[in-house]
Amino acid sequence: MRLLVVEDDVKLARALERGLQREGYAIDVADTGDHALTQATANDYDAVVLDVMLPGRDGFDVCREMRRAERWAPVLMLTARDQVSDRIRGLDAGADDYLVKPFDFGELLARLRALIRRGPSERPPVLEVGELRIDPAARIVTRAGKQIELTVREFALLHFLAQRAGEVVSREQLLEHVWDNDEGSTNVVDVYVGYLRNKLERPFRGKIFRTVRGIGFMLEVNG
Repeated sequence: MRLLVVEDDVKLARALERGLQREGYAIDVADTGDHALTQATANDYDAVVLDVMLPGRDGFDVCREMRRAERWAPVLMLTARDQVSDRIRGLDAGADDYLVKPFDFGELLARLRALIRRGPSERPPVLEVGELRIDPAARIVTRAGKQIELTVREFALLHFLAQRAGEVVSREQLLEHVWDNDEGSTNVVDVYVGYLRNKLERPFRGKIFRTVRGIGFMLEVNG
């Protein structure tokens, strides 16, 4: 089993390297984001232990670029910041698990064993609907070959509609699945569909979102 440990704290990196080697793992170490990305894309690893705060590109960016390069080794992210937003950001970037510093080495080992048993992440399928191409792993959306920048919520809404392209999806369904009902009103759905229209319809020829009065919205299959 070969692991990549990405950590710029020299003392911690050496401790992790020694501890993991004692457990029988072969270890490569990187101390910057650029070095980590080079290693992760050039070699096959059974798992990657990836610190968030790194010189140059951070761990979120490294993980995101790994997935874009179709490197699917499980990623265990390490961070000193115990904030839900950071964990969400890491998981959205393609990480498989999260561990907050300071951590117990035994817990790190257990999490690594679980990730390795699970094996490489499966790439979510790319969705193509008319001129739209939606890549959930890389979080990239294009229409007619032009990349469109979307927020996390806009992407989630578009992805949900794309999975049901050609079907009418109610506002209540969208609120439940994209917002988990925490906004309390279906009006927010109309607002975000408006955002998507501004980005995905107005700069192009042809509408792709249909409003079904009194019910909800549909993503046109041939848009």
